[in-house]
Amino acid sequence: MDSRFIRSTPFLRCNGKSESDERNKGDEEERIISKHSFLVSPLCMSGGDGEYSYSTNSLLQRRVLSKAKPVLVRNTKEVIINLNFPRYIKVADLGCSSGQNTFLAMSEIINTINVLCQHMNQTPPEIDCCLNDLPNNDFNTTFKFIQFFNEKNAMSKESYFVSGVPGSFYSRLFPRRSLHFVHSSYGLHWLSKVPEGLENNKMSVYIQNSSPLSTYKAYLNQFERDFTTFLKLRSEEMVSNGRMVLTFIGRRTIDNPLHRDCCHFWTLLSKSLRDLVVEGLVSASKVDSFYIPFYDPNEREVTEMVQKEGSFEINDLETHGYDLGHCNQDETKRSKSGQSEANYIRAVSEPLLVAHFGAAIINILFDKFAHHVSQHASCRNKTTVSIVVSLSRKKTFLMS
Repeated sequence: MDSRFIRSTPFLRCNGKSESDERNKGDEEERIISKHSFLVSPLCMSGGDGEYSYSTNSLLQRRVLSKAKPVLVRNTKEVIINLNFPRYIKVADLGCSSGQNTFLAMSEIINTINVLCQHMNQTPPEIDCCLNDLPNNDFNTTFKFIQFFNEKNAMSKESYFVSGVPGSFYSRLFPRRSLHFVHSSYGLHWLSKVPEGLENNKMSVYIQNSSPLSTYKAYLNQFERDFTTFLKLRSEEMVSNGRMVLTFIGRRTIDNPLHRDCCHFWTLLSKSLRDLVVEGLVSASKVDSFYIPFYDPNEREVTEMVQKEGSFEINDLETHGYDLGHCNQDETKRSKSGQSEANYIRAVSEPLLVAHFGAAIINILFDKFAHHVSQHASCRNKTTVSIVVSLSRKKTFLMS
């Protein structure tokens, strides 16, 4: 198998303008890209394979992939049939992160295609498997699992090729009309940047019940801008009838948009930071100026944004329980459960926290977090869910 690492570059369109205009436009786009990269640069999962790495602490994501599997398999089959069993397809996993989980979705797609082609007596296509994440992602750890990927697909009859594509999925990543299938799991709830106008949301890293309504509106508006951008860019990169399967953290639809349950992970992180303020380890002003670039939409918000952008049709939209595996544990096991969830949240947030607070507080912060989790482990009124949505690229008609 050919394993290669591709450097992503900005995609500039030819529009007939003068060379000088194009150069000025290019300079402006470079400035925008540079600013954008600065905003998202700390947003990556903890690399390596150590105790607190994402690779070691991503059991939740594995459960999420398992629950989304029926939608993934069904849409993989349908795209191959609708495209009349092409000889070549390009598949992208956006926000792949690092570790073994990275290859689970790709392996499922390859296996589904192989079984379908055997059943339909068709020649399997060559598959270009593109793994995307931000440039700071630990691609080295990811590609150490190439052997694991090969072993899972040892019986595959089609040729497949793996490449890395560093860059934000809120920018163009692939040539026009080159993608046939896009998968993204637990990536799209991360925003391109922290929303503006959060100054009145004191001592909280995210939306909570005591937040002003303006905080919700700021996060919603930023998510709408980002998700709309994502859909528009993918529509340019995808072929007609191409498919996407997207899974992200969402919330149950309730009347109060500020409501987050008592055991919401960012609520517990806020409580843990406030503990450090009380103990004099962190200043209140430092906590007041830290916010998570994250949004958990509900089904209605997702549906309305897809319909408003207009490039895709919704095939499936499901919600699944957000299962960390300790809701029904007895009290003797809650301490261990608290530490497990602390390690998970640490794996996804430590780079952001270190960039703002420094590394010295991290161990004690997540000791506090583990304690708060153990106090709420029996909570059954959870509002957090996983949303799985599959989309079809609407047909495009080219002018002759």
